[in-house]
Amino acid sequence: MIDQLKKAQAEYDKFPTEFTSIIMSTVSKEGIPDASYAPFVIDNNKNIYIYVSGLATHTQNIYNHPFVSVLFIEDEIKTKQIFARRRLNFNCTANLVERETEKWQQIVDQFEIRFGELICTLRSLPDFRIFQLTPKNGRFVIGFGAAYNISSDNINQLIQITKESLS
Repeated sequence: MIDQLKKAQAEYDKFPTEFTSIIMSTVSKEGIPDASYAPFVIDNNKNIYIYVSGLATHTQNIYNHPFVSVLFIEDEIKTKQIFARRRLNFNCTANLVERETEKWQQIVDQFEIRFGELICTLRSLPDFRIFQLTPKNGRFVIGFGAAYNISSDNINQLIQITKESLS
């Protein structure tokens, strides 16, 4: 069981690096859910940064309700079993990173390294915003019977879900 947890932990550490965008769920001020996506960069503490237009529905939703559910999910083509796709979700709190601050510059630089020249154009557009999505908890599913909780106590550490932990 310890070897299984170590293997899962290594997979969890690597899994988000397989993606360049995340699927997000936000909620409108009327309480209507909205699914969308955004390119992202991530730091060592699993904080996820999105660089989004102020005109986008998800941006307006974040301003109204700063809670975002984020999903990384294995491509259907790569999965061995469609009912057990590898996936990682986080429940996050969103905070605006103020423009032209040192942190904003660092994050935009990371976006430019990762996504190239387009970011130079986006830097000049005043409606584009950076939000830091801070995970509060989550779940990592590798397959049937291989699911792990993620707690805000230690966002980098998996906790295996057992029958006992469900009751």
